[in-house]
Amino acid sequence: METLLARLDRIAGGRHATYTVPEEGRTHPRTRRAFVVIGWLLAAELVIGLAAVVIAVVLTLQGVRVAFPVWMRSVIVLGMTATLFYFAWRAQKGYYWAYSRLRLFAKIFPVVTLVIAAIPGLYPLWMVTEQIVFSLILIGVADYLDSDHMRSVFPRPGNQGTTGDVRA
Repeated sequence: METLLARLDRIAGGRHATYTVPEEGRTHPRTRRAFVVIGWLLAAELVIGLAAVVIAVVLTLQGVRVAFPVWMRSVIVLGMTATLFYFAWRAQKGYYWAYSRLRLFAKIFPVVTLVIAAIPGLYPLWMVTEQIVFSLILIGVADYLDSDHMRSVFPRPGNQGTTGDVRA
């Protein structure tokens, strides 16, 4: 299993795939607390994504036509959330690349989601509301990741001085 994860890390992490931050930073109580909160926020994202699928299924079973963009959005949200969970899990293990990707996507996804939600008539009101809540939760994730503490725990490779475990 670890071999598969290492390959996945290499694809997702690029040249810094094996760089991990020092253990004292990842085991710091503030770091652990931040990842617990991030985990709960991502779990809320998962529940929201599953709720969107359930609503679409129920509406379809009641004979209401559910537009293709609603189904696509539902599937994409679940896929994105699974990816964010993977990034959070690997970041919690100290992988800089995962922290970096999680931080980036937690900033980009809300913007994209809100812009798409603003397109008139694309989604029903319940899905627009879901997208707004989804975005607000991801902004919360980004806020935790952007804290001074978290940025100091996860220094960019090359900016860490003599600390960090660089495995070949």
